[in-house]
Amino acid sequence: MPIDIEIAEGVATITINRPERMNAMDADAYAALSAAWVQVRDDTAIRAAVITGAGDRAFTTGADIKSFLTDPADLSDFWMTQREQLLNRGLEVFKPIIAAINGYCLGGGMTLLLATDIRIAAEHASFGLSEVKRGVIPGNGGTQRVLAQLPYAVAMEVLLTGDRFDAATAARWGLVNQVVPMDRLLDTAREYATRIAANAPLAVQAAKELALRSRDMDLVSGLRLEQTMNRLLQFSEDAREGPAAFAEKRTPNFLGR
Repeated sequence: MPIDIEIAEGVATITINRPERMNAMDADAYAALSAAWVQVRDDTAIRAAVITGAGDRAFTTGADIKSFLTDPADLSDFWMTQREQLLNRGLEVFKPIIAAINGYCLGGGMTLLLATDIRIAAEHASFGLSEVKRGVIPGNGGTQRVLAQLPYAVAMEVLLTGDRFDAATAARWGLVNQVVPMDRLLDTAREYATRIAANAPLAVQAAKELALRSRDMDLVSGLRLEQTMNRLLQFSEDAREGPAAFAEKRTPNFLGR
């Protein structure tokens, strides 16, 4: 399978499994990845997800150019905007996504990274939006998210030169949370996911949704929506379980309802 998904203790681990192609994705891989994101979104047993690539050479280098050059899409596909939606193309997944960057994170790999919430990079990982070197532009949100996540001058350097940069630089720019040895990469990413999965899942999803929507709302509207969401959550079982567990000095058992 081009995409593997494993679920354990509330955490889904999604692996792009085409190491022989630097985990570049053809049409089948994109379709399978889309299905994996839908599963993460819809399965209440999943509270957080980790996305990584197979092997130790690449997270993903994005689209498998050779496969798309030999099998170009019909022009009619341009208007199929909701078909096989991807995380970085607009699919709304409010469960937290942690990226474990195990090597090359280039082109579509970078646009996927920009759609995740927490990022852990192996020491040898490298990054880049290299599309301008190929006569095209970053798709699936590459041009739309980079300015929101990096300082203007840095974002423009990344976007317009197409040059690669290393994991230490990514950390200095705030693009990744941690840089760790390769043998600690997945464990570190899963530690984040496990800690998040232990929290109240409705509150976690609400917090992520509010933070994302704040980018498109004025402050007054955002504060009002925040107030509304908090009021709604007060009627959940988890909102009663949290204070009760604190008072009883025990670990809360959040059920997501």
